[in-house]
Amino acid sequence: MADEPIIDLQSDHYFMGEALRQAVRAYEAEEVPVGAVIVRDGRIIARAFNQVELLKDATAHAEMLALTQAEGAVGDWRLTDCTLYITKEPCPMCAGAIVHCRIARVVFGVGDSKAGAAGSAMNLLQFPTLNHQCDITHGVREQECKMLLKSFFLEQRTKKSESKGQSPELETPEAGL
Repeated sequence: MADEPIIDLQSDHYFMGEALRQAVRAYEAEEVPVGAVIVRDGRIIARAFNQVELLKDATAHAEMLALTQAEGAVGDWRLTDCTLYITKEPCPMCAGAIVHCRIARVVFGVGDSKAGAAGSAMNLLQFPTLNHQCDITHGVREQECKMLLKSFFLEQRTKKSESKGQSPELETPEAGL
């Protein structure tokens, strides 16, 4: 047991709070509110939020932007001693990049039963035939992450319905959260 790493859950709580701050920035920019931070040696080396609409780039997910930023900070594409904190479970695209960069650990807030690639719909982060597997911690500040997403999608549906002169639908695309 002495060989096992000590995981400071207070640090997870803190760093997820930093990812949540990034998610709020995405919300304010009318992007899907997902935020990410990458930590190395107890320090944040990258911060990002979804910018798909802003950059008109389908790959501009928070994780992808944070990975690129962290690679620049480290001076290498290998992020073997880093932890990624993300408010929502990574999609398959992001999970592939996370594995490729060899992130040591991924911590996320809310799962995604429809498209999550860290254990909900599939688990690419620990796929046995890939060259790297990540440690995964899920459910950190889950309610805060979930409420931010639900609030965003409700607001978006309300805006869309008001522009069409209808009332917002009750069924939600994020119901799988």
